[in-house]
Amino acid sequence: MPLSGEAIRLMNYIDDVAVTLRRVLATIPVLTPEERARVAEHLAQTHPSAADVARALAVE
Repeated sequence: MPLSGEAIRLMNYIDDVAVTLRRVLATIPVLTPEERARVAEHLAQTHPSAADVARALAVE
C-alpha cells in the first residue's frame, strides 16, 4: 500500500530533525561544561520530545 502525502511529509520532517540533531552533536565538543549543562537542561524541558512523538506513533 503506498504512503499518503501526509505520511511522506512527516517522514521528511523527521529527516530534517535528524539533520539538526547531527549539527547539535557536532557542536557539543566546543561547549564548556556549564554550556553543556544548560543545553542539556533545555533539551530535557523541550516538549513535545522525540519520545512523546514515538509514543503517539506507537501502534496499539
